[in-house]
Amino acid sequence: MAGETDSGTPRTPQEAVPPGAYGERLFRPQDEGESARTDLGALVYDPVTTARLRQLGAGPGWRCLDVGAGTGTVAAWLLREAGVAEVVAVDRHTTFLPGEPVDGLTTIQADVTSDRFGPDLFAPGLFDLVHARFVLMHLPSPAETVGRLAGLLAPGGVLVLSDAVDPTTDDAADNPYTRAMRAMWQGLRETIGTDISWVPRCPELMVAAGLESVAAEIHVPPLVPGSPISRFWARTWDRARTAMTATGLVDEAAIDEAERRLDSPEYVGLSPGMLTAWGRRPARP
Repeated sequence: MAGETDSGTPRTPQEAVPPGAYGERLFRPQDEGESARTDLGALVYDPVTTARLRQLGAGPGWRCLDVGAGTGTVAAWLLREAGVAEVVAVDRHTTFLPGEPVDGLTTIQADVTSDRFGPDLFAPGLFDLVHARFVLMHLPSPAETVGRLAGLLAPGGVLVLSDAVDPTTDDAADNPYTRAMRAMWQGLRETIGTDISWVPRCPELMVAAGLESVAAEIHVPPLVPGSPISRFWARTWDRARTAMTATGLVDEAAIDEAERRLDSPEYVGLSPGMLTAWGRRPARP
């Protein structure tokens, strides 16, 4: 139905954000420190991602597509550690990807929401692995994108998608940290269209796209003072301060207090986590 999200929730006028705003209105790659912020997230989540990809069989001979490749850490692992044959790394902004040739790596600047992303760039059924992490949560039509990515899988190929889930926003105790998190998600939704409400339904979207052996897991990293995840959230809040304060849920002082909580050994709380879902294209029609 027009005017609804994929989860069926009506969009408000503020939520009618044009696609592709990530990296333009917020989290711009040209901003100082953005690469370092992205790498902090990779430090936290790469071990979880690569362990899952290895368990799913990523290895020699595989042709892989990494969508929203960021700084290229997953693509590099696939080539160097898993020994796959080829990785195509796609991002709307390829600033952080290798500029020099790397054996087995092809870098493409492209938008997964564009009509060109499908047949114009890749033949259907080309890849043994299609992977995207923290990408679909920023896009306007997750169900459509899941179907598009599933169509790029070779028979027996696997789609692996990871996006954020947050146990801190609804039932958690009210304190500076949880208020900052609530303001961040609301501010990102109103500014660049980020929506994590549908993420627990990702396995259902994979089944609807015709995949089988669908499963999922959630990883919630511990909040430890000075840890990569605590530093990641502090830097993310700094990037999103204008969007956060515009919600009216927090002001600058409240964000500063939340950052002090992140750095305090006395504070005990939950970080947002990462839900990873995967499914295979049937080996036979």
